[in-house]
Amino acid sequence: MSGFKRHYPLHIISSSTNRTMADETERRRPNILVTGTPGVGKTATAAMLAERLGLQHINVGDIIKQHKCYDGHDDALDTHILDEDKLLDLMEAMFQKCAADNIGIVADYHSCELFPERWFDLILVLRANTTILFDRLTERGYNDNKRSENMEAEIMQVVLDEARESYDVDIVQELPSNTKEDMEANVERCRAWAEQWVKDNA
Repeated sequence: MSGFKRHYPLHIISSSTNRTMADETERRRPNILVTGTPGVGKTATAAMLAERLGLQHINVGDIIKQHKCYDGHDDALDTHILDEDKLLDLMEAMFQKCAADNIGIVADYHSCELFPERWFDLILVLRANTTILFDRLTERGYNDNKRSENMEAEIMQVVLDEARESYDVDIVQELPSNTKEDMEANVERCRAWAEQWVKDNA
């Protein structure tokens, strides 16, 4: 397994770039964000990464629900409006604690532009075939408007473009997520990358 694209730098971010806060503990384990349209397999992939790589899994959606990080409700899309400030404050504390405990993080969420660049060393954007995605969203019970909105976002590669605009393009990786075999391959490539990151940042 050769890891990601050949031009992809294994030593992605220098120590000075990673540590922009005076009180942030020096990290020796990588932080990864798994993102993509709802239904592409983010949480399942992140959970497998956490297990295989010994990382702390942060399901951002669960944090939002548990701590009620809401600022209203969108009835048309049947979804809550996010209170970003409250969420980021909660996550900042989690990231600092994990850094202090020498634990890396794998977080998953359907958006990525709201997170500080310094948090992550690798951004995985999962993509799914639209036929597969349609079936997955239908199984979740999404209403027509919510399903159509997400299908359009995947077709227009909204999350991928968002990632490329929000982070250094060298750390953004677009990966297929249609089958269990895809997930296994993605996790293995990420494992090889993480091992090299640890060596480079020892």
